[in-house]
Amino acid sequence: MRLAVIVFPGTWSDHDSQYAIQKAGYEADLVWHRETDLRKYDAVVLPGGFSYGDYLRVGAIARFSPVMETVMKDAAAGKPVIGICNGFQVLCESHMLPGALMRNDSLQYRCEWVHLRVENAETAWTGLSRPGDVIRVPVSHGDGRYTADAEVLDQLETDGRIAFRYCDEGGNVTTEANPNGSDRGIAGIVNERGNVLGLMPHPERACEPLLGGEDGLLFWRSVAEWAAVRA
Repeated sequence: MRLAVIVFPGTWSDHDSQYAIQKAGYEADLVWHRETDLRKYDAVVLPGGFSYGDYLRVGAIARFSPVMETVMKDAAAGKPVIGICNGFQVLCESHMLPGALMRNDSLQYRCEWVHLRVENAETAWTGLSRPGDVIRVPVSHGDGRYTADAEVLDQLETDGRIAFRYCDEGGNVTTEANPNGSDRGIAGIVNERGNVLGLMPHPERACEPLLGGEDGLLFWRSVAEWAAVRA
């Protein structure tokens, strides 16, 4: 299993993602955003950071980087793609996922550990979990409030495309457990096919006990299983 970790100007979670993937037992390469050939990779990671300094809107300029045309084509063909934090913002700006990530309702940058409840365990990135499982990973963002109009939110609910919600330790979705005010407690969503995940929290920062926990390994092991089944 080999994953491409895309590096935009301003990306800063690229090495963290590479380390976490290698910790899980797989190969990962840092791929500069001008690269347009991703054929040797089984999955793609759009990591967190501040691509292009977050000018205009978060993720708005990265969406036009040369690599993104390839990422969109590969995703349409079924290749797994995960966008973490800024990567989630890039996926929304690219219209690979619906909605937008807005300023936190607190108007503060939030960096803390949170709990997530698994809502959909049948995606490329969640297949080794079960619905209702609670995992613990950190968030680190100022523009993490997921929002969409009511029709889109209802459709996400109906189609089972909400992958994770913010919750408390017991799995209860509450206002207090929501670090940014995201609509309906949404922390991550997937596309219709289930191979593209946008996630605001950082699983790459939860890969070993010394860092506070290793629940983030679920994502890399799940996508490896997904790829192996389809090989």
